[in-house]
Amino acid sequence: MLRHRRNLGGVSSTAAASSLRRAFRSAASLEAILSLSHPSKTSSSSSSGGGGDQEAGPAHLALYNYPTFAGAYAALAADLFHRRLRRRLLVLPFSSVEPFRAEDFRAAGFHSCYLLDFIGPGNFALELSRFIPSVVAFDHRKSTLARIPQLGRCLSNLELRIDTGKCSARAVLDYFSEKLAGAKSESELPENLLCQEDGERVLNVLKYVEDADLRRWQLPNTREFHMALRDERAKLNCVTNPHVFEQLLELDVSELLARGESFAQNRLEAARKLICNPFKMHLGRGLYGECLAIRADRNTELSHEIGLELSQMSAAAGLRPIGAVVFMQRGILKICLRTMDNTTNTAEIAKAYGGGGKPSSSSLALRMDEFNAWTRD
Repeated sequence: MLRHRRNLGGVSSTAAASSLRRAFRSAASLEAILSLSHPSKTSSSSSSGGGGDQEAGPAHLALYNYPTFAGAYAALAADLFHRRLRRRLLVLPFSSVEPFRAEDFRAAGFHSCYLLDFIGPGNFALELSRFIPSVVAFDHRKSTLARIPQLGRCLSNLELRIDTGKCSARAVLDYFSEKLAGAKSESELPENLLCQEDGERVLNVLKYVEDADLRRWQLPNTREFHMALRDERAKLNCVTNPHVFEQLLELDVSELLARGESFAQNRLEAARKLICNPFKMHLGRGLYGECLAIRADRNTELSHEIGLELSQMSAAAGLRPIGAVVFMQRGILKICLRTMDNTTNTAEIAKAYGGGGKPSSSSLALRMDEFNAWTRD
């Protein structure tokens, strides 16, 4: 883990799914930010949905990467900590579309700011640190770490916490758990941020979130888990969904796995119905062997499942255990290669023709004349 206080540079947050992007910098959100500079108006309620036991005092800010689950669970940890200590906290999702600007927060007089699962575009965090006494940013991406040697000198009140071995949500949860333990001079404070039951549920979910965020993909049925988790992503905006933190606490790994497995099975059955008249493809004009392929121009959303089923049919036919799904995408002929064989690497084929991917799942684009050479039979 790297803790860096002196240097910082802008690192854009991970691009969210286009269908879920939102422009959060609105007149309403700016008004909510400015209202924090008037304690009399905010002492009875928290901007993140707190109860009436919140006290007036310095306001704190938490911005979380939307719509990532690492960002949302990190925001949950920040919210729990400030509730426990009865501190005023404004929690806002940070979108890459029409993002907030540092100047939006200048007049509110925040005492501290937490950037959760992202650093911010340009010099966003650096600009915040010029008028907010404490700015702490969390990220787990190697791309952020790689930028550090190029960064300039920054103020001492800016802390960049990058841990490429731990997803941001777990890092933030550990951070606020330690802060709560350090503040236990008040006897009425609870022992932990989460009760045992909630803590077990959250940690089990975060194991799967981390498995994908760190590109490990080691846990059983992790793909099915993330299929089900995608359905929950639309709920991650705490502005339009004030119950998001309660919902995150209720997410259960077993239920998500069961839902994901059912969803995957339904997609596989649908894919099987679409496979008819597969043809032989000479991969790299035969340099990489032969496999079965089909055109799926109207069923691209099932290309992964179709490819996996084709790979088994291809192996049964004595060809390479690879399934090729071909379709036109924005005027370009795209080839998706899939395999269920652990010893087969489809990425070496894709990379040889300007594509890329993983050993079990890759893709490339071909000109029509080259495609014809691959399917000359």
